[in-house]
Amino acid sequence: MTRVLVVYGRSRWPLRLVAALALTVVIGVRVLPSHRRIRARIALAGAARPLPPADAARVRAVHRAVVACRLGWWRGQLDCKDRAAATVLATALTGRRCRLVHGARTLPSGFHSWAETLEGTPVGTEEDNGSDHPWTAVHRT
Repeated sequence: MTRVLVVYGRSRWPLRLVAALALTVVIGVRVLPSHRRIRARIALAGAARPLPPADAARVRAVHRAVVACRLGWWRGQLDCKDRAAATVLATALTGRRCRLVHGARTLPSGFHSWAETLEGTPVGTEEDNGSDHPWTAVHRT
């Protein structure tokens, strides 16, 4: 099965710097044992609770910066869980918050993670045919 990742154009350098910092933290989470990774991602997302909510435009801009930011020293794969956690963390580093959402679907079966504004606007669900076969949220942080 081939996975298609939407590649966005350039984003502003301050957002790319924040995205690179967030991706570095998220890659650090990847070295944890597998049973601790999801808890670490949820704890990172939950740390932004006192911040004011972000609007959809800001979360989309941060998500574009995370997807466009490719760390030169990391040769491994970045999953949707990593991109979503980095988007939530980078949004928190800009002074706003959004949700980390884990979801699933039945046909074709799959698991996906994305960011979501507090109003419920999803960001990152278009990956892996998300527009054709919608995702159902299972857990929101």
